Amino acid sequence: MASGQNHTTVTRFILLGLTDQADQKQLLFAIFLMIYAVTLVGNLGMIELIRASSALHTPMYFLLSMLSFLDICNSSLFTPRLLISFLTTDQSISFAGCVVQMAFMILHGTGECLLLAIMAYDRFVAICHPLLYHTIMSKRLCIQLVMVTYAVGVFVSALQTGNAFILPYCGPNIIDHFFCDIPPVLQLACADTTVANIILLCLSALVTVPTVSAILISYAFILVTICRMRSLEAQRKAFSTCASHLTALSLFYGSVFFVYVQPNPESASSYNKTLSVFYTIMIPMLNPLVYSLRNKDVKAAVQIRVLNFSRKGIC
Repeated sequence: MASGQNHTTVTRFILLGLTDQADQKQLLFAIFLMIYAVTLVGNLGMIELIRASSALHTPMYFLLSMLSFLDICNSSLFTPRLLISFLTTDQSISFAGCVVQMAFMILHGTGECLLLAIMAYDRFVAICHPLLYHTIMSKRLCIQLVMVTYAVGVFVSALQTGNAFILPYCGPNIIDHFFCDIPPVLQLACADTTVANIILLCLSALVTVPTVSAILISYAFILVTICRMRSLEAQRKAFSTCASHLTALSLFYGSVFFVYVQPNPESASSYNKTLSVFYTIMIPMLNPLVYSLRNKDVKAAVQIRVLNFSRKGIC
């Protein structure tokens, strides 16, 4: 803390983390280290597989590689610091570090919301307008959509972070969380946070509601189109692809909605902390598994890569 004229200004925050029980920290360290390792291997492996396999050089897999990149960034933003917190007694983070962490968290979260909506649109075009797919979902359009995703992410991140840290912080500096999330940080502000919470709710809804609506509309058309297909094999393949997408969407949006899109996001902090673990650490690990286990193209590409490595080893 640094002294001011009539108050003290917070220069560091204390993150309480997931637990204060010393006997639990070693077990949690091992669990989250394994999760982080699986996340990195799975997502880096997915990116490399898509890069190296010509059969996967399609808009769908280009967007999937971008999702893997976002998942790596998102997980790396939280997990290493969480692991360190299990091994050290210093749980503090500087004020500037808290600002940066929140900004990148919102950037990656917003980017993932928009990217999942784009992936749903991609499936809509592929299934409902297959003859026009490569014309509509061109490489140029995909790159432009990714650029727009990051631009919107930066814009929303700047607004949300500014909304949180424009308030004065002069009192308690203990955050009941394992990272600088918006609701627990706002609880420490030395001012009325009603307006800030309304802005948080509006901006969160502005990102999630349109993207969820676009996803639901896309999949409504997809389901209608699938039901009209005469080929059972085509129906099975379309359902298999959509099932993996819908699983990932449900996991991500379900946890995000419960944390941010609610009338009073400052309530139920321990409940929100558990959900935050899910969408910041667990989902980045699950996404490559969800998208690969039910995907024949990915399985075939993996088999080809393994076969090539085996041949090189024999030679």
